Amino acid sequence: MKYIFITGGVVSSLGKGLASAAIGCLLEGWGLKVNLMKLDPYINVDPGTMNPFQHGEVYVTEDGAETDLDLGHYERFTHAKLTAKNNITCGKIYHSVIEKERRGDYLGQTIQVIPHITNEIKDRISNVSGEDIDVTLCEIGGTVGDIESLPFLEAIRQIKLDIGAEYVLYIHVTLVPYIPAAEELKTKPTQHSVNKLREIGIQPDILLCRTDRELSYELKSKISLFCNVPKEAVITARDVDSIYRVPFLFREESLDRIIIDKLGLEETQPFNLDTLFKAVQNYKEANKSVNILIVGKYINLRDAYKSISESLVHAGMANKIKINIIWLDSEKITKVAWEVWDQAKVDGILIPGGFGDRGIEGKILTAQYARERNMPFFGICLGMQCAVIEYARNVLGLENAHSMEFDSSTKYPVIHIMNDQKIIRKKGGTMRLGAYPCVITPKTKVFAAYKVSQIIERHRHRFEVNNRYIKKCEKSGMIISGKSPDGKLVEIIELKKHPWYIGCQFHPEFKSSPVSPHPLFVDFIKAAKDKL
Repeated sequence: MKYIFITGGVVSSLGKGLASAAIGCLLEGWGLKVNLMKLDPYINVDPGTMNPFQHGEVYVTEDGAETDLDLGHYERFTHAKLTAKNNITCGKIYHSVIEKERRGDYLGQTIQVIPHITNEIKDRISNVSGEDIDVTLCEIGGTVGDIESLPFLEAIRQIKLDIGAEYVLYIHVTLVPYIPAAEELKTKPTQHSVNKLREIGIQPDILLCRTDRELSYELKSKISLFCNVPKEAVITARDVDSIYRVPFLFREESLDRIIIDKLGLEETQPFNLDTLFKAVQNYKEANKSVNILIVGKYINLRDAYKSISESLVHAGMANKIKINIIWLDSEKITKVAWEVWDQAKVDGILIPGGFGDRGIEGKILTAQYARERNMPFFGICLGMQCAVIEYARNVLGLENAHSMEFDSSTKYPVIHIMNDQKIIRKKGGTMRLGAYPCVITPKTKVFAAYKVSQIIERHRHRFEVNNRYIKKCEKSGMIISGKSPDGKLVEIIELKKHPWYIGCQFHPEFKSSPVSPHPLFVDFIKAAKDKL
């Protein structure tokens, strides 16, 4: 097993996760089998209970793990099948070590960061690597110099000693900022960052230099000299207009060849990323665009809806049309906003998932607008529930119908808590999570999109459509176009007399990629395109 460890320095948000995913994509282009994992230094067991403003999107895997959003990048760029094992947090590590200590597994030893915590980290890393995997890429969260990430950095330092230098590669993502007043790029932050790594015993083999412009030969030479890295391994990682161009930019810098040579890997096929390249070209060459309105309450941090926005881009690639996203805070929506929307060039509306009652009435008003104005509409998870609430109030005449999540005493609980959720008290990892099957109703728009009778999609919720109101909904024009195999849970709804109005209880954005865009997103953007 070969390992690539990706660290970051100077500042956070340099794109370590994206870089890891792009490197995995490049290696797959040579026919190599890759696996990826994220090591997060925070003490939360997982990000499931964290505010999206703090952490961004919670990405859900097939097996129901609530994980870091970088795992979304990994699955969008590669064919790696990720599970709960692919996201390790400091909380998981300490929880496991303390449990072992309580059982007496350490035979009376004094438990310390070294070796007990670091050994646990190393065990978790080795457990992810399967026999059919050529390379495991491990991204270390946080920034070099942070006290929280020190145990992880120490663990990956030890791994090189344990298994041999020929099996381990260290890649450091760093910042080379441009100073407008001086009109030059500065290498000092990179030098300090690498020095921090070297202080704890890690010498990076490759530097990915995040910058907004090309690095000159002279600058690369300077970085090489002061950071003890070969000039050819100082890679320009410049800003791009599409994240899906990153693998190709890295290839221009020969990053894939450097990695293959340093690790002694054997490629199994001629390099081939033709499908991804074609998708990127389709999007780049598109000469029309659609305006998609996303109505949510976390719009001040776009990473809270990362998979949503990327899935829209994938659908744009498939439809050969550019996507212009208009972000709108649901708390600011009143019926007065309708007049603005009528004048604006909005071609489709999407309400994503979420929790809590803040901004909920704005989302319900948005669903009403889309229904009454025949606007292509896509409601996901809470977005679908808002569509059902709006329909119950304004079509069925059930005044003040609501979800029990927001009004436990409502006279018409059209959305209620699932039976198996009623007895749950702990918040973390207790929702309906992960992949569940859904049976599609024939002769529906949803069936036309999927073209199969049964699907498997990922979920993250506690509340569901109340079956007591299904017959009333169906009699008045709503179609239940997807249910659980036992028929007890409503998974998808659509409206009979509407161009495209679909809501789903699951999260289709977690199964979309540029080379395999999700059919519901593709069909939604097609409907928006047809509206043009």
